[in-house]
Amino acid sequence: MNYMQLREFDTTNGPGVRVSLFVSGCTLHCKGCFNEDSWDFKAGHPMTEEVEARIVELVNRPYISGLSVLGGDPFEKENIEPVMRLLQRVKAACPGKTVWVWTGRKYEHFEDHPVMQYIDTLVDGPYIEKLKVKEQGQYFGSTNQRVITIHPVK
Repeated sequence: MNYMQLREFDTTNGPGVRVSLFVSGCTLHCKGCFNEDSWDFKAGHPMTEEVEARIVELVNRPYISGLSVLGGDPFEKENIEPVMRLLQRVKAACPGKTVWVWTGRKYEHFEDHPVMQYIDTLVDGPYIEKLKVKEQGQYFGSTNQRVITIHPVK
């Protein structure tokens, strides 16, 4: 798996201050997508053991609320297993931190997938340009998308 960007201090993709990982690869190609550069699976940088270790280190900082994984699409068949391994590692090493994941797919297609045990909040659904959200402060780009609590924060 490749990734396009790793933001060490992000306040726009989930609550609090977060580490955000933008994975490469998406076959949905939503019209008006804000991140078309990430559609190519070969774009960006390879996800290595060192990058994963760096993500865990960053998420463990005391002022970080958790990890956000966006794309591209983390639920592409090429991405979902490497994303799951990363989330498993983060959850094991970073107790109390939340994991948010964005996908253009519907929750119902993945609700029984093992990846769900590592996700606290899922933002699902394809971006639909004509349903674009106009107000700021939302965690989704179009009104058809849902913010679904998978595991309530304790």
